[in-house]
Amino acid sequence: MTEAIPLFEIPWDETDISNAVESISRGGYWAKGPFVDEFEAGLESYFGIDYAVSTNSGTTALVATLEACGVGPGDEVIVPSFTFIATANVVRLVGAEPVFADIEQDTFGLSPQSVAANVTDDTAAIIPVHVYGTPCRIHELRTIADENDLWLVEDTAEAFGATADGDLAGTVGDIAALSFCQNKILPTGEGGAVITDDPTLAKAASQFTNHGRVEGDYFGSVDSGTYESVGSNYRMSDMVAAVGAAQLSKVDDLIDSRRTVAAPYHEGFSTIDGIETHQPLEGNDHVYQLYSILFENESVRSRVIEALGDQEISCKVYWDPPVHDTEIYASDGDDHLPQTDSVSSRVLSLPMYPTLPLADVDRVVNVVSKAVSDTVN
Repeated sequence: MTEAIPLFEIPWDETDISNAVESISRGGYWAKGPFVDEFEAGLESYFGIDYAVSTNSGTTALVATLEACGVGPGDEVIVPSFTFIATANVVRLVGAEPVFADIEQDTFGLSPQSVAANVTDDTAAIIPVHVYGTPCRIHELRTIADENDLWLVEDTAEAFGATADGDLAGTVGDIAALSFCQNKILPTGEGGAVITDDPTLAKAASQFTNHGRVEGDYFGSVDSGTYESVGSNYRMSDMVAAVGAAQLSKVDDLIDSRRTVAAPYHEGFSTIDGIETHQPLEGNDHVYQLYSILFENESVRSRVIEALGDQEISCKVYWDPPVHDTEIYASDGDDHLPQTDSVSSRVLSLPMYPTLPLADVDRVVNVVSKAVSDTVN
């Protein structure tokens, strides 16, 4: 019987379990506890930044970044349409309006030319997304943001540990959001974080995620706390942070393992006509949160999806339709995003996780290759 190959598996070991048990068996501080402090300090050290604020998801981290920047009603925020819908939703959640710019095919990230063309007097921020695990043209976008006095908010959900010209993704912008969802580079099940070097932004993000409360030990204090702003409860629990701290201790090894898995994918697809692999720009690197390829057209992709399904091999389309064509946003206007439309109709993500057996990679390559050959012929 053919063994099924999942799209991803979560890497774990005894450290994850022992940390979680320690947090639970402490019998207190399950909300804001020692592992939250440890995890945030670890993120600050890893990224070489001054402030990390943990949250309960990557989405709430993104909301917190915009709130910290003061983005709100009357503002426009330039975002890609080729992204998970949360990137656009968070703009609406703070009362601003997303403006969709096109991507460029090399990185699948925002096109600097398209971004520049979409800047108006109402533009307050740009949210570039580092797609699938490799940085976009973030330094060019930094220049555009500086020239127009805009906030640059990095959506680094998929690119933990990736670098652009030596800079870690998430450290080029004014502020960034990380995601620790179960399929991410550093998984905690659900979770996220805001990272920044700006103390004012860090304070605003921290208060927004904690009811607007001034920092302090709420449960260990007699008083009811001091509140300076309106906020909500977007905090990460200590039990989740316990897993995060364990995962962070081995994240470089997890990234190396993903690159090891990616290598035979590259080699296998390199000689096959009609398949393009997603590679980083020169000077950048890739952490392979996803391993994705492009086909010549949508019909070839459909045939490959069918062939993989027949062999119990998981795959997924990230993202088709793109956000500007979803029911929520399609009525906003006639967005002309040719590169977004082209990539979204041809892209496919294949199984990728640190412990994926290389024999399974070969099996995936063979099934995809045969399906492409049969379709063309």
